[in-house]
Amino acid sequence: MADERGRIFIDPAAYQDFDRWHAIAAELRAEGLVHRVELPDRDPFWAIVGLPEIMEVEKNSDVFTNAPDPVMNPKGRMTEEREESPVNTLIQMDGDEHKAHRALVNEWFKPGEVKKLADQVGIQATRSVDEMQRLGGSCDFAADIAMNYPLRVILDILGLPEEEFPKMLRLTQELFGDGDPDFQRAGEDDQAMAVIMDVITLFTGLNAERRENPTTDLATVIANGQIDGKPLEDMDTYGYYLIVATAGHDTTSNAVAGGMQALLEHKSEWEKLQADPALVDGAADEIVRWVSPVKHFMRTAQQDYTLASGHTIPKGDWLLLSYQSANRDERVFEDPFRFDVTRPDSDRHLGFGFGRHYCLGAHLARLEIRAIFKELVARVGDIDLAGTTELTASVLVNGPKRMPVTYSFKG
Repeated sequence: MADERGRIFIDPAAYQDFDRWHAIAAELRAEGLVHRVELPDRDPFWAIVGLPEIMEVEKNSDVFTNAPDPVMNPKGRMTEEREESPVNTLIQMDGDEHKAHRALVNEWFKPGEVKKLADQVGIQATRSVDEMQRLGGSCDFAADIAMNYPLRVILDILGLPEEEFPKMLRLTQELFGDGDPDFQRAGEDDQAMAVIMDVITLFTGLNAERRENPTTDLATVIANGQIDGKPLEDMDTYGYYLIVATAGHDTTSNAVAGGMQALLEHKSEWEKLQADPALVDGAADEIVRWVSPVKHFMRTAQQDYTLASGHTIPKGDWLLLSYQSANRDERVFEDPFRFDVTRPDSDRHLGFGFGRHYCLGAHLARLEIRAIFKELVARVGDIDLAGTTELTASVLVNGPKRMPVTYSFKG
């Protein structure tokens, strides 16, 4: 596919036009579930736009690997000229290495352990809605509420001092939003690398402190972690901090902001939640399906492989797994362009990925989404959009960056 429609996958600005993006993706799905994208200024790749097809790729993680390039990079695929990241995170790992590193923190994010965090998460949800009330009837829901709430949760779990939270928020925006003029660093040739080094600096003191004085927080688990009986090297620990602290809040903040946008653009759904707050539990998955905060991951074929659909992917080829497209797959979801908080099969979405690389923090994200919306529907009387919602220009993680609202509180 050499036509310009393939740019929706690689152009950060394309993700700022939610309706146009989905209209083009629907056209592509109608023509086929696997498309070869060949554009003059980018390395060619296969765009996988159907949900079952993405699941098949994810199931075969030994054939389709994260390495060497797990995300779409504006500089193209990994070459000898490109500088490798100084830290290795779970999204860059495969096979036994991935299994061993994931196991180190996996217990922390299992459903039973996450349930123990319910009170801690609830406190932060209440705090956020308290702040919303103090703002006096109008605020930027994305910037004032959605961005701060999950950031506080994850950094509280990690044990980072709260005075460092604003710096971590900015670093995350710069890392995932480097295609957005609002989050670009002036004069930075390789923004992602610079941000990664700043994250390392931010966590250096915490890492050393937890080795010297262990506590019960997640940073202690990371700082004192061992694999095959050997302590983690410092750079390995920083890889954990990087992925947990950034992906652990940015994806959820985009889901919360995008979920509120969807509820306000489909006001009857907000009214359903107000009438029956128990619906929030199921609505969390519909929000993730609708927003699809993580837009894609890339995989590289390690051998020739023919998908069940009949498409053969040659060894060495690059694949883009479009989760945002898959979550509108007409074969899977009835009337997929209807936002429905009572949708019975919303949990079939791929907003958290699938298979071996299923999102480590999925259970925590659901807990956070449910906690904040239960607090909101219980306390907010009416709420409406008060201006234009602006989305982040990003090919990786995206959602509202500005969303002015007006509201009143009950009682």
